[in-house]
Amino acid sequence: MMLPPNVLLAHGGGGQLMDQLLDEVVRPLLGNEMLDEGLDSGLIGLPESQIENRKSKIALTLDGYVVSPWKFPGGDIGRLAVCGTVNDLAVCGARPLGLALGLIVAEGFETSCLREIMASVAAAALEAGVKVVTGDTKVVGRGQADGIYITTAGVGICSPEITLHPSFCEPGDVLIINGYIADHGLAVMLSREMPQISSPIRSDAAPLNGLIQHVLESGAKVRFMRDATRAGLAGLCADLAKRCGRRVTLEESAIPLRKETQHAAEMLGLDVLEVANEGKVVIVVKQSDAQRALAALREHPLGAHAAIIGEIGELRDCICELRTAHGGSRVVQKPYGEQLPRIC
Repeated sequence: MMLPPNVLLAHGGGGQLMDQLLDEVVRPLLGNEMLDEGLDSGLIGLPESQIENRKSKIALTLDGYVVSPWKFPGGDIGRLAVCGTVNDLAVCGARPLGLALGLIVAEGFETSCLREIMASVAAAALEAGVKVVTGDTKVVGRGQADGIYITTAGVGICSPEITLHPSFCEPGDVLIINGYIADHGLAVMLSREMPQISSPIRSDAAPLNGLIQHVLESGAKVRFMRDATRAGLAGLCADLAKRCGRRVTLEESAIPLRKETQHAAEMLGLDVLEVANEGKVVIVVKQSDAQRALAALREHPLGAHAAIIGEIGELRDCICELRTAHGGSRVVQKPYGEQLPRIC
């Protein structure tokens, strides 16, 4: 029987139709020796270098993706799901071992679109050097779930030599970001609200594990890392100030920002510091190692526009301060809610 052009409610029923959907759309694009076993859990072997190291820790993360529209300039929900989960592992110093993929698909969703999303998942996983080892598929009623929702879980392993935490930050430490901010949120927002507008802004969604590993291997003393996602750079740095107990000062003129992104944000009345990113990491580094870390970032394609954007101060007031390009200053706070809902 040929696969119909649209997903049916029965495709989520666990019977022959589900098997057909998985066999014709999912497994051909994501298949590997673990996923192909079809077991209830994917069995992941530990790297040989870690087998004898009992002090190594396992990292586990989970995230859901409900972006609307599911496809946008620079990516789609499939790429977003892989990159977001891989990056959550990587900023903790973990090497990703495997991913679990959960699909919630609405009846009537085009199977050609599902195939495109699975191809995107496969491409992003290959880019990150990680495999989808298990998953689950559910089909809900027509018109629900905006067509498709995805949940991904990731497992990684952390070397005992890597210890990262906001409390390790010290006065004089510098903040480095690997490139331009705010592209992802604005790419999604323009695609959703102003589809008639042609814009050069593209999502920055990318797996950062290779970049991060390169920095860790450079010998630079890294205190802490976090990817600047839904609450943007503002949310990340305000949270960092609170958790490390010190003042965090950002230099507005040093923050990498494309002119077209700034223009789009102004047009929509948005603060670029609060706009989501999906391929940006902020790294707090010991001051004496700042140039080493910066050089390591710039050696990688995803860090070509890396810049030092701020520092950890002496004051114990838990405030994040932005020194503006005009010589003034303002307090940067964590956004109260979401400026741009449904962007990841």
